[in-house]
Amino acid sequence: MDYFPLFINLKQQPCMIVGGGDIAVRKMRLLAAAGADITVVSPELCDEMREMVKHGKVHWRPTEFSLSHIAGQRLVIAATDHASVNQAVFVACEAAGILVNSVDDPAHSRFITPAIVDRAPLTIALSTGGGVPVLARHLRAQLEAMIPHGWGDLAKLGSDLRGLAKEKLPDTAARREFWENVLAGPIPDQVFSGQVETARIALTEALEKGQQPIRGAVYLVGSGPGNPDLLTFRALRLMQQADVVVYDNLVSKEIMELVRRDAERIYVGKKSSNHALPQEEINLLLVRLAQEGKKVLRLKGGDPFIFGRGGEEIAELAAAEIAFEVVPGITSAAGASCYAGIPLTHRDYAQSVTFVTGHRRATESDADKLELDWPRLVNPSETVVVYMGVAQAGYIAEQLIGHGRSADTPVAIIERATTAQQRVVIANLSNLAEQISAAHIKPPALLIIGDVVKLHEQLNWRH
Repeated sequence: MDYFPLFINLKQQPCMIVGGGDIAVRKMRLLAAAGADITVVSPELCDEMREMVKHGKVHWRPTEFSLSHIAGQRLVIAATDHASVNQAVFVACEAAGILVNSVDDPAHSRFITPAIVDRAPLTIALSTGGGVPVLARHLRAQLEAMIPHGWGDLAKLGSDLRGLAKEKLPDTAARREFWENVLAGPIPDQVFSGQVETARIALTEALEKGQQPIRGAVYLVGSGPGNPDLLTFRALRLMQQADVVVYDNLVSKEIMELVRRDAERIYVGKKSSNHALPQEEINLLLVRLAQEGKKVLRLKGGDPFIFGRGGEEIAELAAAEIAFEVVPGITSAAGASCYAGIPLTHRDYAQSVTFVTGHRRATESDADKLELDWPRLVNPSETVVVYMGVAQAGYIAEQLIGHGRSADTPVAIIERATTAQQRVVIANLSNLAEQISAAHIKPPALLIIGDVVKLHEQLNWRH
């Protein structure tokens, strides 16, 4: 270990920066965030530094550096463009026993400033020993994406309740188990989603009763249209934390590969007239798994609340008083249209868009016909997106034409949207069924009906 990692409390402590340019400003921001009492020594100041001086946030000595300036300082940073000045600052501070850093010059530094992920009061520092600061910044960027800002709120919540935890759980082992259960359960996710007070109440009640917090919870997560790059950060984090994953047929293999390796996987996929598990049993399964104390990921294609029956599932969870959260995903219509270069609305072609499902209710027989509000769907300035409409495409086209939509209205059939296997077949209402048959289209596929389809050839960026 080349450097001893150390966090220093600099609140109201005298700290000095030698230099008044852009590099000095970056260091000044860090010291200001830590609450330091900052003095800047430099004949000239950049605009931002002048503003800080003007508002009394830093003190300014408009002069060249001299040995007398370091008297009484806790920490000094040399941030000038002159190596000789930085070296002089280092020598003076070493002689006086004051911590000193020369920016980008480890040989003349007693400490270095790391790359920081700030989730105050939680702080993560990364360092390469001053050798490759770009690498530290690169890793910080990755951590910034992986670590929710809510971790700071969670750390503060835990700190606020630390005294109560010691009082109610005096045994160290019991207290450690309590906090481990907190981190493994739904409370962190409540904090991350902004429900800090709800989490505080739940934790306080558990501590007052001397109980371990309930761990079981269900997370309804939209996995989007298939491309794993389109997952939200929140979805990815939950996928890597789940104890058990309950997933649908529309969740791609590439997305399932991102799920935590040792998580239990339960397939409940639904295909036309072939349900691995009826919806009512899925609802009960989610309740049972959560009651067993598991962190359950209910992974759905697209978005849970757009033809995903997510509302039915959380109604069952709410009735059973199971903690749950819904994480939206990019719905198939948005993903398919963007990756096919077909805007769903366009000033010249469509002023509105309607989403419908081409899937019959489970209670309907094969002889029953799909019934939609057909007169509403024939406006030529409206785009109609049909989910799960491949099997009923011929009937859908027939009804739209019969109710007044032009037979030559263009239709895009988009198969496996956003994935490497995406296919786009262009038809019109009059030949839609024939084109689907000739192209051997298989679900998952989506229909976009309307004049916006004319833009596909011009705007298709995934040739």
